[in-house]
Amino acid sequence: MLKKGSKLNSILTGSCPKCHEESMYLDKNPYNLGNIYKMHEKCSHCGTRYSIEPSFFYGAMYVSYGLGVALSVAAFIVSYVFFGSTLITSFIAIVATLVGLMPVIMRLARNIWINMFVSYDKDWKENKG
Repeated sequence: MLKKGSKLNSILTGSCPKCHEESMYLDKNPYNLGNIYKMHEKCSHCGTRYSIEPSFFYGAMYVSYGLGVALSVAAFIVSYVFFGSTLITSFIAIVATLVGLMPVIMRLARNIWINMFVSYDKDWKENKG
């Protein structure tokens, strides 16, 4: 179980990395593509600004690349090794995986990126002011 205070909790739920009290995103559904990048400006509980500096989330592109490579390798192994598919079918499986999971990859990359710079603070209520 993901307990409050763990980085994994914030990354997988998309919650504020400092207090874990609310979602950073206006729409929790990553497959609502019109709102995929729309985030609250700051947390309404602890006041943490999500965009630490202008263009802060451009760095998440590097994380997204790593996630994409990892998922591509996993899709290849599953299709080619476990199912015995041809290389062409394995390539199609990789493309389908990346296209199908693109919104999730983009959100996870942002969540991982901000969690690299902002840590959970169990005493955020006292440190808010």
